[in-house]
Amino acid sequence: MIFEVVAILSEMENFYQQPISGERFMTYLSKLQGGSKGELKLPISGFNPMAKSHILDKIKELTALDAEKIMTRVLEPLNDQNDLEVVKVVLNLADDQKGGWTNHYTTDFDSKFKFNALVSRNFCTPHFWTNEQYTEQLIGERAMAYAYRTIYWLKNPKPKNMADYLDQEIFVCQQLGMKADSFEKNELTFIQEFFQIHQESDDYNILFNFFYGDKASSSLNYPSYGIDRLNGFEYAKIIADS
Repeated sequence: MIFEVVAILSEMENFYQQPISGERFMTYLSKLQGGSKGELKLPISGFNPMAKSHILDKIKELTALDAEKIMTRVLEPLNDQNDLEVVKVVLNLADDQKGGWTNHYTTDFDSKFKFNALVSRNFCTPHFWTNEQYTEQLIGERAMAYAYRTIYWLKNPKPKNMADYLDQEIFVCQQLGMKADSFEKNELTFIQEFFQIHQESDDYNILFNFFYGDKASSSLNYPSYGIDRLNGFEYAKIIADS
């Protein structure tokens, strides 16, 4: 497959210069759906169409770093010229600072684990956040991580349960050469046992808690199961690094 970065930052900068209004929202829907209700022409659902002016500053930061050129460069080695299937890569900037309808954790979960509508249309949407400090390294790693998730979905059955979700993230960590942090033995034992019990579960609350931990779950009034520092993403690093 070939990863083709679709430049979106300039277009979204112009979009956010429009006053917040119903007209701006309708313009957003037109970009998203291409004039056909329920269709997906441009995958920009991570953007909040009613975001306040601070998002312009973050778009300008990404533009100043040439974020889309960085993404193009780091993804080029992944391109297989013998497989001409094109995956269009569209940077999404989610507002987790002042966006009332954008929760960081649930949006992040969906962007990593619930993107069948995107991958079935050959889209890949690396998510960035208004609350982040951007660097060239972060931009490159983020783009590659989402690209590898897309590759995983295209080459494997769609993930359905905790074991599948963890396998996906182990694959991403292996491809990126991610190194695991050190954790106490009791923390590792707990998450190993938790995974063994729930590995076939597709319960959203359990999956969410496994990957994001009690703090994130509690903030949303979701059930908590005792996941602390060593969450599913960190556990994937440990397995990939072993």
